[in-house]
Amino acid sequence: MASVENAPDAGTVAVVGTGTMGQGIAQVALVAGHRVRLHDVAPGRAEQAAEAVTARLDRLVAKGRMTAAERDAAAGRLHAAEELGDLADAALVVEAVLEDLGAKQLLFEALESVVADTCLLATNTSSLSVTAIAGALRRPGRFVGLHFFNPAPLLPLVEVVSGHATDEATAVRAVELAAAWGKTPVRCTDTPGFIVNRVARPFYAEAFRLLEERAADAATLDAVLRESGGFRMGPFELTDLIGQDVNEAVTRSVWEAFFHDPKFTPSLAQRRLVEAGRLGRKSGHGWFPHGEAAQDAAGAAGGTAGAADRPAPHTAPRHPAPRQVTVHGSLGPAAVLPELLADAGIGVVPADAVRTAVVPSAPVDDEEGRGHLAFPGGARLRLADGRAPAPGEIHFDLALDYRTATRIALGCADDVPEADRAAAAGLFQALGKQVSVIEPVPGLVVARTVAMLADFAADAVARGVAGEADVDTAMRLGVNYPRGPLEWCDALGAGWAASVLRGLHAAHPTGRYAPSQGLLRRSGPAGGQS
Repeated sequence: MASVENAPDAGTVAVVGTGTMGQGIAQVALVAGHRVRLHDVAPGRAEQAAEAVTARLDRLVAKGRMTAAERDAAAGRLHAAEELGDLADAALVVEAVLEDLGAKQLLFEALESVVADTCLLATNTSSLSVTAIAGALRRPGRFVGLHFFNPAPLLPLVEVVSGHATDEATAVRAVELAAAWGKTPVRCTDTPGFIVNRVARPFYAEAFRLLEERAADAATLDAVLRESGGFRMGPFELTDLIGQDVNEAVTRSVWEAFFHDPKFTPSLAQRRLVEAGRLGRKSGHGWFPHGEAAQDAAGAAGGTAGAADRPAPHTAPRHPAPRQVTVHGSLGPAAVLPELLADAGIGVVPADAVRTAVVPSAPVDDEEGRGHLAFPGGARLRLADGRAPAPGEIHFDLALDYRTATRIALGCADDVPEADRAAAAGLFQALGKQVSVIEPVPGLVVARTVAMLADFAADAVARGVAGEADVDTAMRLGVNYPRGPLEWCDALGAGWAASVLRGLHAAHPTGRYAPSQGLLRRSGPAGGQS
């Protein structure tokens, strides 16, 4: 448990705004040993919040995570402040009121006349400009963003956001304080979405775009990203949990803040969902039905709703695996496949009679710069690379780890014979994986998503938003990605993500998929491959 003894400028922490986030931040500060004052503009709300925080501490005692004596001491340090003037002794004020720029500016202007000049002023905003909130202050140098993630007591990440006028000493002090509270702070500049909400946009946007393109249904796209990509939740189930209105508002806010950059374009399908009032779990229906709506839908289909209220993904029926395949060139990020196939009893014949080394690298082929597996029937099986399957080709999707992935997506060119389609499905089924056959869209699902995440992350680093390590840490801890996007990019091989995006850009020349300069510089000469 964090201790106030290690916290810089240990003293009173004031939290203004007593909703779920405000209460969570207050609990974090209390457990760290601070005196905490809660304030809310609504009469009586601060007292109610103090009682709610005390109840949270009681639950910690019941779970054995805090002793009764520690609970009593923490509760004794918690006070409701009915007037703003009661916060005069605060060493830190954290604001967690509604996301309204004018309201936040007025609050901090009033606080400036109450607290000491040494008091650190912080906003927990997730979508507004830290620079703009501080714009009306006399001393904006002591103002910083402290963006906690909900629920604040459980999630370790805190984004420490420096506005245009934030002093370096202020940012350092905020980082040290968050660390002393047991959190993992990452530093970033004041950019739309900060780190997590900026870099994460493609995770949602690409899945929604694939749905709009009728590449696959929502349940199948979720399953592929979970079971092949290694993400904890798919974007459709996750936004149903977050709330479609909340997620869409963040996407729209970031898009507008970037002057309608096509890379951040919101989803029309999600907008229609919000307009229909289908906001997710809180309304009983979002991308999927929930609660009673899920039971009704399952009953109509002659079944029962699952525990997660989730429809089943489309899964190919069982097919026999081919007895033998021929390996041409390197399969790049999928280079382990020949070894896995051989272990499964499938004959693997190198085209040059020399087994391909199993090392991550950009896909290389003796004819077109892309490796592939050839079936006896003539079809070629390639890793998705940003281009739609050419005649005679079947593309398979990227996996976080081909050894442990439990599902693979396939996309087949229209002219591929049914026998070869079945052979491709049977090949992955022989490895113990389920197969989802989707429309043959460029980049399929995981490859397209990971390439875009890598691009957004590299662009953020190149523009000085945050350091590379902080970006990867933020995405692992803030949204539970299986790997930081830059770490993932490097593991896939130099130029892989840029090559995928070049293929997508050729198919959709709107600017959405044009690889950023940051990604191209990171990729080196290999980034220029097409």
